[in-house]
Formats: sequence, structure tokens, C-alpha cells
Amino acid sequence: MEKKNSSQNDEITHNKLINEKSPYLLQHAENPVNWYPWGKEAFEKARKENKPIFLSIGYSTCHWCHVMAHESFEDTAVAELMNEIFVSIKVDREERPDIDKIYMTICQMMTGQGGWPLTLFLTPDKKPFFAGTYFPKERRFGRIGLIELILKIKELWKIQKNDVLRSADQIAFSLQNLDFKSPGDKLNEKTIKKAYNQLLSQYDNKNGGFNNAPKFPTPHNLLFLLRFWKRTGNKEALEMVENTLQKMRLGGIYDHIGFGFHRYSTDPVWLVPHFEKMLYDQALLAIAYTEAYQATKKNEYANTAKEIFTYVLRDMTSPEGGFYSAEDADSEGKEGKFYVWTIEEFQQILEEEEEELARKIFNLKNQGNYLEETTKKKTSHNILHLKDSLTNLSKELNISEKDLRFRIEKIREKLFKIRDERVHPHKDDKILADWNGLMIAAFAKGYQIFGDSIYLNVAKKAANFILSNMRKPNNRLLHRYREGDAKIDAYLNDYTFLIWGFIELYETSLEVTFLKTALELNKEVIDHFWDDSIGGFFFTANDGETLLTRQKEIYDGAIPSGNSVAMLNLLRLSYLTGDHDLEEKADILSKVFAERVNNSPIAHTQLMVAVDFSVGPTFTIVIVGDAEEINTQEMLAYIHNQFLPNISLIQRNIKQVPPEIDVFINYIHNYNKIDNKTTAYICTNKTCKPPITDVNELLKLINPRWN
Repeated sequence: MEKKNSSQNDEITHNKLINEKSPYLLQHAENPVNWYPWGKEAFEKARKENKPIFLSIGYSTCHWCHVMAHESFEDTAVAELMNEIFVSIKVDREERPDIDKIYMTICQMMTGQGGWPLTLFLTPDKKPFFAGTYFPKERRFGRIGLIELILKIKELWKIQKNDVLRSADQIAFSLQNLDFKSPGDKLNEKTIKKAYNQLLSQYDNKNGGFNNAPKFPTPHNLLFLLRFWKRTGNKEALEMVENTLQKMRLGGIYDHIGFGFHRYSTDPVWLVPHFEKMLYDQALLAIAYTEAYQATKKNEYANTAKEIFTYVLRDMTSPEGGFYSAEDADSEGKEGKFYVWTIEEFQQILEEEEEELARKIFNLKNQGNYLEETTKKKTSHNILHLKDSLTNLSKELNISEKDLRFRIEKIREKLFKIRDERVHPHKDDKILADWNGLMIAAFAKGYQIFGDSIYLNVAKKAANFILSNMRKPNNRLLHRYREGDAKIDAYLNDYTFLIWGFIELYETSLEVTFLKTALELNKEVIDHFWDDSIGGFFFTANDGETLLTRQKEIYDGAIPSGNSVAMLNLLRLSYLTGDHDLEEKADILSKVFAERVNNSPIAHTQLMVAVDFSVGPTFTIVIVGDAEEINTQEMLAYIHNQFLPNISLIQRNIKQVPPEIDVFINYIHNYNKIDNKTTAYICTNKTCKPPITDVNELLKLINPRWN
């Protein structure tokens, strides 16, 4: 342990985490536990001293990580035991998802469940022999206490070490052989239908969403259902999307004062959230609400997407242009304290008429309106939520909707000003390449649909920030940036999510540099992550750190898997450039995971989005004309305004001589204007239609199945 003097000359003891950049690791730098970051020093110490490893994995905005830290890791008695028996290692799962994914898989194999904090005991060669999640300091409600567990591990290591080592070898062997499967049949329209039926069977008809509780937004479920509705005209698929989006927006999972969505709902009605806010949720939900607006033209979805963007711009965007990772659930040691209200606060802040309206609108009660999750007792606080849409509320209150919106906004601004003076939750201000890729994609789509140039500028600035600050001299990406320090070789998700963002930037702005960057990054993915033996992408690069195994991931959980996003990227880039090798890679990728996916397509809905694209109908649209011409702009705006998920959009700007796009696309060199008018060349499922110059003819050609 290192000792440093404070300004008051009091000695402050730091462990090895003090020199890290991760906010999560720095939260534990003053623990009495002699924590090490993941690295050679810790494992060499364990081997030299013949000690097992205590591995703790979490993240800075994890509520139960904080609880375990306060109960145990800040306790000197627990720390003394840990320091005597183990070499203790802390890992930020958001910095090192490769480590987290391996040991989370092991925890799920050994216990049937997982979560954070993730707690494991390893041999000095990184092989696990015990796994779990949260442990209280002392035994509680049948859950073993950490002190008791540590003493049991000590005894095992001392008396039965050979048995422990054999068990660890068996666990490692099982892990390494999980993914050794040959490719199966190609995923097809039957898989798409099965995914829909599985979602339908788990759909909560009353409250929206899927299953009971806890209830997660899972935006890729909704993106898939929108495409299923587009493909089939199935109205129930669209109803599932709309009801879910509406109920989430009304519920306490939405921050009605500062905007943005909390992580998930602890109940089936979206009322009591787990209050942390994650960047990836904002990005994926913004895309879902944006596409829902495209599909239905209902302003409530557009307004919600714009409010998410407002939150991200205000609270989650760095001065340099990158996006921060998360905001904590806790403030002043209590989950949700920043977000909840008492009636007395409303009475102090609002005028009498405003308070009366707020009570009705936000479902406020004198005694509080929810049960505390841990005690299940009524609190005196209120989580703001709406019982119905503003359209219906305006009828109920006999107020015009326009007037009601004005009055609510006035109330919201007053409450926001007061809330802003509270102690804010901790912000995890590290910048992750993968999550930034999702947010870039969301802002690019926001500009495409809503036409606000701020969104495009923000997306471009973030993209330039990543390329300028999170690339090595050889142009390989880095995963994490914080306080001027970019480190950790990028993972599959970093590349694929950024490629998604750059494709959206290209199809939104039609600036060729974004397509060029997407193709460059895609080449890196194929060169360093592709499995040449059976296909598919590994999560880590072929020249990355050697861990217990190189995993391939296809499960679409809180965020989509890198392979699911990669498949859609490959297809889109193939259709954009005419490079059929990319489409062949996507086809192989589909087959690699086919057996697993066909068993449970509901767990792979982002992949189903890619399968939907591959099955078609899929359209390539090349707009030939001068970018500045009104006709060109009208034609592009018309396309952007439609919900057309399976199109690839290209502009051949013939004002450039030769057009820059010709370098990257090998089949449009001879495409020119007809009768000196902006002209659209449209191919459907690789069959070309006659070129057209009339914008009114576009929809007939690109939407034939449903017109």
C-alpha cells in the first residue's frame, strides 16, 4: 500500500489502483484491500507467494457494487483477511469486457446465474474454481457471508489444493470447448417468424415490454418488430412496439424532468427503475423512437427521441466531442435520491395551481407512490410518472393539448432548476469507442429524420474525436479514453458499432469520407477478428492478450453482440460497394451460429434485423445529381422521411469530376442524369428497375409489397 499526504497532512493510504484511469478502479483506490489492476504484476505475485486470486469485476455506476464495497472492501477486518490470503484484483467490466465475458460465462456455468458485482476465486494461472456475485459481509437470508467464504477458501487452498487445481482445469477445459461447433443451416424467413412468435408469447399486452419483472427496454426487440411489421403488414407487431414505447415513456423508467431513460424497471409497470443511466440505452432507445416516428409519423415518438438527445448533449457529451459512459443510480449513498420528490418539495417550488396540476399529471401522493425495493415499505417520496398520454390527459382535464404541454414544460423547468442544485449522481466520464459508435449512429439517424443540423454536427464531432484520439499509429482502434489517455486494444464491438455509426453518417450526409472509414475499419475486423477455420468473429483480436479462451458472442443482451452488428454491416457495405465477398462473409457468419440461434431467436433479435436484410426485399438506391440542386435534396429528403430499413443509399455527385464515390463503388461509373434531371437508379434484390426522375415514382418502386 502506498501512503500520500493530504493537504491537512493526514496520511491517506492508496493501493495499486491509484494510477489507473477507470473511475470504477479509482473508487477503490483508497480501500484497505491491497487491490491490483489486472496485469502481470498481480499474477506473478500470486505465483511467487502461492496465493489464490480474489477477482472482483464491476463498474462505476453499479448499485450493488457500491453496497459490497461499503460493507466489505472498506472494512478493515475483511481487508486484513483478503490481504493475508489472496492477491486481490479489481476489473472494470466496461474497460475490459473481454475479461468480464469470460468470467461471467464461467459464473453462469457454475451457478446458473450472473450479474455484478462478479466475484471469483482463481488459481495464479487465471483458472477459476469458485464463482458468485454479491456476497454480504456476514451470512444473511441463507446467503453465505464474505468473511465465512474467505475462510472456507483459505482452508480449501491449504488442505485440498490439488483438488482445487484439478477442478479449475476442468472448468477451464469446459469453457474452451463451449463454442466448438460446425456451421449449420442458413438462417431464413422461418427463423424470423419464429422470433416474432416467441416475442408475442412473452409480450405483456397490458403494460408493454416482454416478460414480467425486472423489465428491460431491449430496443433491438423493437427494431426487429418494426421490420417484421414492414415485411408482413402484421399490425400486432406494430402494436407491440407502440405500446411498449408509450408505456416506457409514461413510466418512472423515464426521467420526466431531465430526460433520458434509466437502466430498467424493477416492476412490470415501468414505475420503479434501477436509476442508473447508460449511454448505450440512450443511443438504442433514441434509434427505436426515431424509427417508430418514421413508421407512424406520431409526434410523441419524435419528441421522446429529441428529449433523449437533449439529455445526452447536456449531460453526457465531453467538450472534445466524445460521449461519456454512464450516470450512477446513487447519490449521497442512496439509490434514486436525486430523482424522487416529496409533496412538500412540490408545494415549496410550485404555485398552488401548478402543484394541483402536477399532482394529477405525475401521479403524486402525500404518502409517496412506490414501495422501496429493499424494504418493500411505502416511502414518503414520489417517482414522477404519467398515467396516460398527454392527448388523453388533456381531454380528461378539459385543457387543450397545446396549453397542457406549455404548462407542464413550465413546471418541468422549475423542478429541473431545483433538482440541478442537488448532489448529482457520479458520472462515469470515460469514453468507450463501442458505445460512442451507437450514439453516433443515433445522432446521424436523428439528423436524417428530423433535419436538425446540430445532430449531424455532434455525430461528426464524436466520429472525428474517436479517429483523432483513439487510434494507434497503425490506425488500429483503442477501446477507452479518459483524461487524455487512450488505452486498451479495441474489441470486436468497438469496430462493429463504430462501423454502424459511420455507415449511418454516410447514408445521412452522403460524405464519402465516412464510407471510406467504414470500409477501412471493416477490413481491420476481417483481418484480426475473423475465424478462418469455421467463420464468425472472435471478441478479441488475433494479436490481443492471451486469456483462457477467445470467445465468440452472438447473444443480443443489454446491447447487441458484435457478430450481430457485424453481419448487418457486412450486408450493407456489400450492397453499397458491390463487393460480394462481404456478402459471402455475412452468409458464413449466419450459418456459424445457426443452430444456437434457431433454438432461441428471441435471444438474438439484433441478428434477426440482419437476417431480415439478407432475406429481403432489399433495395439499392443511387441518386445521381448535384448535391446543391433542389431536386436532389428533395429526392434524398423524401427517402429519408420513409421507414425503409432495408435500403442502401448512394449519391453520385456528378458536379465532382470524376465523382469521388466512383473510387469505392465499382458499378455506378456509368450512371448519369437523364434529361439533365436528378435521377434515381433503383435495384431490388439485385434486379434493376428503369431509372426515374420523378420523386413521386420512388415509393412505388421501393415499397411494392405493401402498396
